[in-house]
Amino acid sequence: MEFEKALSILKNLCSENVVEHCLAVSEYAYELALAIKNKGYEVDVELVRLGGLLHDIGRSRTHGIEHGVVGAEILRELGFDEKLALIAERHIGAGITKEEAIELGLPPKDYLPITLEEKIVAHADNLIFGTKRVEIDDVIKKFEKRLGKNHPSIKRIILLNDEINNLLK
Repeated sequence: MEFEKALSILKNLCSENVVEHCLAVSEYAYELALAIKNKGYEVDVELVRLGGLLHDIGRSRTHGIEHGVVGAEILRELGFDEKLALIAERHIGAGITKEEAIELGLPPKDYLPITLEEKIVAHADNLIFGTKRVEIDDVIKKFEKRLGKNHPSIKRIILLNDEINNLLK
């Protein structure tokens, strides 16, 4: 599906703030994907661009932690590629384990980004607050404040950051 059509769908479903955030994530994720591809890695840059755009479509129905799962459902209902649905489903932080999902009241399964495209979108989303790019230290502080200093998701965010940065070397 072309970008403009996906953007139109997003604009019809989501608030302006969500749309602006998604555009910022899409742009940054696309930049990262191009840079990683230029380093010789195989990455579907258009999937990353669309995934970044649509990752928060679930916020049209909820702003809770379940927005990733809801977003995946919406994308499936609308006939989008399963790869895009999985990006939405797995983009929160650096993913959610099955155990954490159960604690959070989500359907019991892992929501960890697996593909490079999923990881790039999750990482880009972590580094965009609203429409502003931030440093990883800001992300860590935000998650520590929200979840506590020793929450396992913080370690995953750091590892994801390191993984993406290593691909860019």
